[in-house]
Amino acid sequence: MSRVGKLPVNVPAGVDVSIKEDQISVKGTGGTLQLAQNSLVRIANDAGKLSFQPANESREADAMSGTMRQLVNNMVVGVTKGFEKKLNLIGVGYKAQATGTKLNLAVGYSHPVNVDMPAGITVATPTPTEILIKGADRQRVGQIAAEIRAIRPPEPYKGKGIRYADEKITIKETKKK
Repeated sequence: MSRVGKLPVNVPAGVDVSIKEDQISVKGTGGTLQLAQNSLVRIANDAGKLSFQPANESREADAMSGTMRQLVNNMVVGVTKGFEKKLNLIGVGYKAQATGTKLNLAVGYSHPVNVDMPAGITVATPTPTEILIKGADRQRVGQIAAEIRAIRPPEPYKGKGIRYADEKITIKETKKK
């Protein structure tokens, strides 16, 4: 059996988990998240601990038990603490400004770039060169961060662009004659 799938998910107080035949719903202070139920995994709720068992002995069911366990764990963590990604802007004149559900970027193009945030995702700019993306859904937070980074990815010669806060860019040496 999957090593990750063997571990139970602890449900803290204030979080409500409802398991139906076709979906799992987790409700907490950070919002409500839903996930489609997989027929290869059986989920049991034992007094605040969720356990995941493969429905049969197949390799796919074994792998899916670990996947479902981690997805549900991310949902529980998301509605209690939330997830965040931090991006940095490196470059002369590069700046970001968050206004409500929009993010305005000036990253070296002839026009400003506006990015609309979907529901459940908040964006903040503590400084003009930092972007902080927060939300309960780990996948959506990471996807929005990747889309913002793709507007101006870091280039390898000077390192200018939008990068994750913990990202290391290898700077190439310039071409010589």
